[in-house]
Amino acid sequence: MDQNQENLLKEVMAADFTVTDLMLYLDTHPCDQNAIALYNYSVQRSLTLRQEYERLYGPIIAQLTPSKFPWQWVQGDWPWEK
Repeated sequence: MDQNQENLLKEVMAADFTVTDLMLYLDTHPCDQNAIALYNYSVQRSLTLRQEYERLYGPIIAQLTPSKFPWQWVQGDWPWEK
């Protein structure tokens, strides 16, 4: 995994963490408009980063990514390998 790929994967992971953290916060603070706005922004950022990563390097998880032929999931390094 080259440095650019590793950095982009770290950005995806950070964005996913932010979404999860805000989701948990909103479970106990459902009327916090600022948190909802930040959550929505973070979800979009996560999706955008994930799409960019998958466009450049292939799928991050098999369940949510259509595959080209041949089956891409087993091609190259796994996302967590360095």
